[in-house]
Amino acid sequence: MITRFITEVNTKFNPFSMGSRATRLFLSYLPADARAAGMQINTTLLPRASTEPSALRVKFKDGKEMKLDGETLGIKGIIEEVDRHSRALQKQADLAEG
Repeated sequence: MITRFITEVNTKFNPFSMGSRATRLFLSYLPADARAAGMQINTTLLPRASTEPSALRVKFKDGKEMKLDGETLGIKGIIEEVDRHSRALQKQADLAEG
């Protein structure tokens, strides 16, 4: 997963819910030095009895914000969406350099 262009990740999930599994896995895919590299990561944990759905918001360097639903997309779908936009930004950066 290309994380170079991600500036902010906001998550809200119940860690005990099966519906929030994709959101938890997405956080585990982020590199260990993401915060040191300038990425802002905000996580809100909901109580065990909460029925509120999990939320995942990803902001990119170009200002685009994605609101992703982990229950419907799954982890593969989330990574595909994030990588699709990251590849477009990578292409723009490569064209600007060359």
